[in-house]
Amino acid sequence: MTINRSLHRLAAKGFTLVELLIVVIIIAILAAIAIPQFADSSNDAQEAALDANLKTMRSAIEMYRVQHRSRYPSAAAADDATATAACTGASGTAGTGDINTDVAFREQLTMFSDAAGNTCSIAVPASGIIYGPYLREIPQEQISNPASREVVIVSTGTRDQEPDAATGGFQFDNRTGRLVMNSNAVGRRNTPYWQY
Repeated sequence: MTINRSLHRLAAKGFTLVELLIVVIIIAILAAIAIPQFADSSNDAQEAALDANLKTMRSAIEMYRVQHRSRYPSAAAADDATATAACTGASGTAGTGDINTDVAFREQLTMFSDAAGNTCSIAVPASGIIYGPYLREIPQEQISNPASREVVIVSTGTRDQEPDAATGGFQFDNRTGRLVMNSNAVGRRNTPYWQY
């Protein structure tokens, strides 16, 4: 008889189906409230990363300008024949970027260079290739889908022009040194990304 009462008490201590459903509904409501908060945090993190990447790149561009006769990256070719010969003679890889191209922009910020902007994968002090590199690589712009490292060079037309579309990547005016996100889309601050 005591065994029967003990089993009856154990059975009475369990949860009913209604109680379990109430707990599941409460958990679902909490999840519905919390998940959008995490989504907002992700967007905030992407915009913070954009701010940080722009500041880093702008600092590198300014340092380049100071060391290269007040010229900005891509405003000169990265592949002068004399510098190329000095670079390859020292077992380096010479730059290939032509003036006003994203290749010159990348090479001049991520490789060693001389005061004229000619680039090499290694420093060649005897030839004056001693400046930089200023960045390890061009950072990804994370807001666009897919993320982009593309840099559109603006070298003619209106100075500091606004991007025409939400294409992503970066836009750089090599006459003024202005670097912006290459997008006319509006961010969470109700400000176009190109104004960040």
